[in-house]
Amino acid sequence: MPVWDDLVGQERVQTQLAAAARDADALVTAITDGTAPPAASKMTHAWLFTGPPGSGRSTAARAFAAALQCTSPDRALGGEPGCGFCEGCHTTLIGTHSDVEIVRTDLLSIGVKETRDLVRRAQLSPAVGRWQVIVLEDADRLTEGAGNVLLKAVEEPAPRTVWLLCAPSLEDVLPTIRSRCRHLTLRTPPVDAVAEVLVRRDGIDPAVAAVAARATQGHIGRARRLATDEAARSRRAAVLKLPLRVDDVGGCLKAAQELVDAAAEDAKQVAEEVDTKETEELRAALGAASGTGGRMPRGTAGVMKELEDRQKRRRTRTQRDTLDLALTDLTGFYRDVLALQLGTSVAIANQEIRPDLDRIARASGPERTLRRIEAIIACRDALDRNVAPLLAVEAMTMSLRAG
Repeated sequence: MPVWDDLVGQERVQTQLAAAARDADALVTAITDGTAPPAASKMTHAWLFTGPPGSGRSTAARAFAAALQCTSPDRALGGEPGCGFCEGCHTTLIGTHSDVEIVRTDLLSIGVKETRDLVRRAQLSPAVGRWQVIVLEDADRLTEGAGNVLLKAVEEPAPRTVWLLCAPSLEDVLPTIRSRCRHLTLRTPPVDAVAEVLVRRDGIDPAVAAVAARATQGHIGRARRLATDEAARSRRAAVLKLPLRVDDVGGCLKAAQELVDAAAEDAKQVAEEVDTKETEELRAALGAASGTGGRMPRGTAGVMKELEDRQKRRRTRTQRDTLDLALTDLTGFYRDVLALQLGTSVAIANQEIRPDLDRIARASGPERTLRRIEAIIACRDALDRNVAPLLAVEAMTMSLRAG
């Protein structure tokens, strides 16, 4: 199937990328054949994909990268680049193409050192593909110094290098960088379209897919996880019970503690799966004696300390991401309450807990609901500013109680 099939509800963006891929194919063909390049082209060396979480920013970037590397013979007969079957498309989509670097981070930020490595790679000519493609899925996590390093590469690109940057919004990227990129905005996909792709691509039961798509309001990744992971459904159900537990101060503090503990447990589970393997691989690479307690060679303590620091930052990121997901679900709860209070025709996302929504809606007015939503937003902002998670969540639950 074509590489664009995973772009859900993004017809306008798909059309633009397909046109750019055609022009990019014609440009490389002209260079290879020694003929004159096209006079006008929709292709450029730097792209910026923005859109809300779950809109498919990285999916669009990967699909475009695959279309740029497409080697299907049908292109010579007028076929569209991005067939999805050729070696160029397939290896790009699974992340093994030698000329496509896909960068994502499980840390809080992307630093100068990592960015310099990317810039050096971007100066290379394609080894086997038609373009050298750098997909930076978390461009919003670049530090200021890293952004300045990247700026130089975007200002003076190599002839056949393409940068594909992904970020939630324009404001998350340095103005000097975004002004040098072609900007594409993705929208939140329709709920029905998300449910359809879960059924078609993942084989999920239509009823389950519909519930997951509605509950996540079009967030493709979260909908898939909710539909396939029983533990994720259990955690979400527990979060949606929180508004019913903040009737007194003790309930507020207990609910906050449980929410933070659950996020910490998730981070711990991820760490146990990854940290041990990373540590043992590094010990082996440094020549440590066999066994977990084997003696390390002299002069390697600094390398091990650097790995430990990285793992600690990753645990912090995982805990924050888990908390942020819970706060997003909580916002959806009060959004449904507000819709009921105002009598709007907006579809209820959490229809399966309609009695709880009705109870909260009857017990307060729209003004209190809006203040509660603002309290959740304030909690997310506090977590972004490195406020201790328990303090931030406790302040939020007390505000939910006060309304």
